[in-house]
Amino acid sequence: MSFEPLLIGFTCNWCSYRAADLAGTARIKYPPNVRLVRLMCAGRLDPTFVLKAFAGGADGVVVSGCWPGDCHYREQNFKGLRRFLLLRRTISALGIEPQRLQLVWASAAEGERFAQEMARITEEVRALGPLAWHADGTMPPAVSDAPQPTAATEPVEVTA
Repeated sequence: MSFEPLLIGFTCNWCSYRAADLAGTARIKYPPNVRLVRLMCAGRLDPTFVLKAFAGGADGVVVSGCWPGDCHYREQNFKGLRRFLLLRRTISALGIEPQRLQLVWASAAEGERFAQEMARITEEVRALGPLAWHADGTMPPAVSDAPQPTAATEPVEVTA
């Protein structure tokens, strides 16, 4: 059986979520393993949502919003872009390949483009393989060189 990645897509209500809806109503197919979460704006994406998606079992995360200059909330998609770039560095520091986090700009009229991008990202994540995190959300020792805390630690005596 081949690996099927789970992707979580955080989409802008005004553009990319509607592009996904257009793809559906036009019967344009894209992989069913993409789960969409609608936000009012990509600029409102809380970085912890992305980290929780990875910790919860997502193999890839897509952030999608209005094209720069076309945001319904003026310039908030630029704020989303800055968060995306910071998140890519953060997940890289955590041992997650930065390619697992992708950004897609899509207007409400670009259902076909949205579907093509979801298919492309799914194939890229499939090629990376499953995310190598344990079920409890911790990283494997090969990824993290930091010592893991244990449940039973010896008390340390402090002498003056």
